[in-house]
Amino acid sequence: MPREQGEKLIASNKKARHDYAIEKTYEAGLILTGTEVKSLRQGRANLTDGYAYIDGGQAFLDAVHIPEYSQGHWTNHSAKRTRKLLLHKEEIVKLSHAVSAGGYTLVPLRLYFLDGRAKVEIAVAKGKREFEKRQTIREREDKREAERAMRTKNRLGD
Repeated sequence: MPREQGEKLIASNKKARHDYAIEKTYEAGLILTGTEVKSLRQGRANLTDGYAYIDGGQAFLDAVHIPEYSQGHWTNHSAKRTRKLLLHKEEIVKLSHAVSAGGYTLVPLRLYFLDGRAKVEIAVAKGKREFEKRQTIREREDKREAERAMRTKNRLGD
């Protein structure tokens, strides 16, 4: 049987890009149990409440909801258990320095399969305040309006 090729998106955290200013992203592997992988292959996961943290030189992903596998039995996993992240030592050191600097947190952005292996994209992010969120929305709407005006101008000019 041929191995999977390419990237297959399972879940993305759209709320994170709204609530946080993303500084830098990292790709990390996940240590999962068999039923978690089967549940992910069905495309079931929720990253909205998830976060990552560094403890004792190791990275962990917490509060990410991967529902129980529907055809599993007593070997099923806990839906919101803490999962270990697989990162290089240098990346863990960089992440711990960024978080300890203050004001930064580690947020999962995407959960996906890359060539058959489960990966999570985590970001070093700084929380936005309410007025910053409104400003981002206003800038996006202004950009859309300008593009719309250019399209209508181009149509009329032809």
